Amino acid sequence: QVQLVESGGGLVQAGGSLRLSCAASGSIFNLNTMAWYRQAPGKQRELVATITTSGFTSFADSVKGRFTISRDNAKNTVYLQMNSLKPEDTAVYYCNAYPPYTWGQGTQVTVSL
Repeated sequence: QVQLVESGGGLVQAGGSLRLSCAASGSIFNLNTMAWYRQAPGKQRELVATITTSGFTSFADSVKGRFTISRDNAKNTVYLQMNSLKPEDTAVYYCNAYPPYTWGQGTQVTVSL
């Protein structure tokens, strides 16, 4: 059974930071590149960052230099450290494999001016 539980979202002022966490079931975590996605109101879900099982990372141009992705293979957990947040980062953030399986509930991130 695939389980993805995202946490760590919240309301933050522009320029602030948040760290998102995602606990994933072993069936999805162990063999897959993991990723963070986001969906802003009225927009399609987009890929934000990926990390391979070996730790290689990639980022969307919109978050490069501000976000980092990491994974703890012992804990089946993937993280997204978000710094220098902007109002346009406001969205529901989801973690999943890349390509994705069944989606979790996501965690809301709201960045105010």
